[in-house]
Amino acid sequence: MKKALLSKLTEALTSVVPVLVIVLVLSFTPLAPLSGPERIRFSVCALFLVLGIGLFNLGADLAMSPIGRHVGEGMTKSGRIKLLFLACFLMGMLITVAEPDLSVLAGQISEVVQPLSLIMTVGIGVGLFLMLAVLRIVTNTDLTAMLLFFYMLLFAFSSLMFAQGGKAFLPLAFDSGGVTTGPITVPFIMALGIGIAQTIGGRNAGQNSFGLIALCSAGPILAVLILSLSAAGSAIHFPLPDYGVQGGGAFWHLLLETCLDVAKSLVMMVGFFAVLQKFVLHLPKQRILQIMTGIAFAFTGLVIFLMAVTIGFMPVGYKIGRTMAAGNPLLLVLFAFIIGMVVVLAEPAVHVLNQQVEEVTNGAVTQRQMMIALSVGVGVSIGLSVIRLIYGFSLLYYLIPGYLISLGLSFFVPKLYTAIAFDSGGVASGPLTSSFILPMMIGACVTMRGADAIMDFAFGVVAMVAMTPLITIQSLGFRSVVSEFVREKRSIKKILSADDGQIIYF
Repeated sequence: MKKALLSKLTEALTSVVPVLVIVLVLSFTPLAPLSGPERIRFSVCALFLVLGIGLFNLGADLAMSPIGRHVGEGMTKSGRIKLLFLACFLMGMLITVAEPDLSVLAGQISEVVQPLSLIMTVGIGVGLFLMLAVLRIVTNTDLTAMLLFFYMLLFAFSSLMFAQGGKAFLPLAFDSGGVTTGPITVPFIMALGIGIAQTIGGRNAGQNSFGLIALCSAGPILAVLILSLSAAGSAIHFPLPDYGVQGGGAFWHLLLETCLDVAKSLVMMVGFFAVLQKFVLHLPKQRILQIMTGIAFAFTGLVIFLMAVTIGFMPVGYKIGRTMAAGNPLLLVLFAFIIGMVVVLAEPAVHVLNQQVEEVTNGAVTQRQMMIALSVGVGVSIGLSVIRLIYGFSLLYYLIPGYLISLGLSFFVPKLYTAIAFDSGGVASGPLTSSFILPMMIGACVTMRGADAIMDFAFGVVAMVAMTPLITIQSLGFRSVVSEFVREKRSIKKILSADDGQIIYF
């Protein structure tokens, strides 16, 4: 246990240090100066961030991934397919309803849509799409065809909203897809897919184990778009955010609130797992003890993580955005690209995804390849988001071509890469993105366009972070296809050019 925790802490340290170094170096320049107390607070929070990520990743390995795998394997082996679908629907809905980020999202549009209506609608959307994702595994349905259908449906609704004057909702709707696939849900859902696919077997088992996050990310977008049709044309006034966290009572209030939010999310999962354990799974006590230990690690790690980003990272991100936007906007674009490349390294669920990808593909897609593709994709997405903020055009000018390219690539690359890519989009847009990058964009928007433009131009960055990995990771697959074609062509050429006329086999 100690060795595993040390390994996770070391991994987290190498992920957070680049963000810490870049921000501290920038704080000593006129571009985005920080005061001494701000530097100290950010540095201390970065250390706690390392501790939080390390504990959470260990907890995910011990608890959330095994829970998902056992539920998938146990219920598939039992032959109760209808019960499996019902369990997936309820689990998807309950975890989503308890997701802390979703409550924040609902509160921001409470003047237009009832928060409870939004939360329940999004939860039902995730539950239904998780059920569809499991149905795809059971029936061995092509993921590309399903993605093409649902994203065409999403853009049809988007066009209808745009025509009715509801364009302010578009960035918020697409951001919701990244918000609902949080650090608690991702390890569980991915492991659930692996457990079901490996139990069913077949030659597409590895490919079918991915794609659940991709479909679950589409559900919230569609849900928010449908809800927003009733409010199209209404004005949304985003209040000027206050990222200051004072000491004393405010700190303890925030700690209690964070503990309750995380506990609510975990209790939903553990409670449902306990019911399945009693009536279906019947795992040994030693395994249950290991899972409960992992839950404790995950709870502690996620609380520390969220406290660190709220106290240290959100205020600094907001201030950097405001300060750099007041200077040269092009430097803000460059900074956004660089910080985007390194901030994804510190996302807790990214490490879970990369590890599972390497295991399922037997090393064909390594963790290093995944991390490079994700880093480049996230960096490009945040840089493009700043450019959109500068010139003030619609998010659809990015999303429509981007998804058309990614869906087009899906016809030319191995299906496994497509499934991994669309899962990566939901995973990359994690809590650190919404807690550091989004405040930075809000700060820049306040300086450049005013608080009334936040909904139009600051929101949408999470959607961009979720989209660009679809292209970069599928590009890895396209490169592998091209490389294989070149090797085969060279082999044929060598055979035909053999001097002695003998056929040479390679």
